[in-house]
Amino acid sequence: MADDGEQRPGPGRFAVAEPDPLAGAVHAVLSEPELEAWGRRIGGEALLPLIITLRGDLGAGKSTLARAVARGAGVEGDVPSPTFNLLFVYDTPRARLHHFDLYRLARPDEVWELGWEELGVGAELVLIEWPERAESLLPAPRWDITLEETDDLAKRRVEAVPVGSPPPLVPIFGGGRDG
Repeated sequence: MADDGEQRPGPGRFAVAEPDPLAGAVHAVLSEPELEAWGRRIGGEALLPLIITLRGDLGAGKSTLARAVARGAGVEGDVPSPTFNLLFVYDTPRARLHHFDLYRLARPDEVWELGWEELGVGAELVLIEWPERAESLLPAPRWDITLEETDDLAKRRVEAVPVGSPPPLVPIFGGGRDG
């Protein structure tokens, strides 16, 4: 345990990594149906294991994208935001999906109680809303996806930046139009 009382991950698994905006970053402006379609494709087609953080203000579309990824991975029934539970886990034929919402964390080190050290192995898809609440403990490799409102309230600005060397992200438009 470190001097500040915060648990530190084992060697290599959760090494601190900085986003590399020049290494495969994706930028787009999407309508809600386009955002949902991309999310379903991520859930159904992305290489695993895959860890994605979802950043943005309230109402930016984080939960919309998370639900779409879950649907694409094969989750049926309700896919609520885990705001009060912090974590929902779904087993599908394709993957085990972990959906975190860290908004209500009192301290970053509370993530260890949620099975944090076991994330991102095998056929897993991990979605983390409000990752800022545990920034120093975020696993790498991963994709950081930021969603922002635009002047057109029906659209969202999307930026996806790799941290470390995550598996490639499913292209937004499927035909190389990303960027």
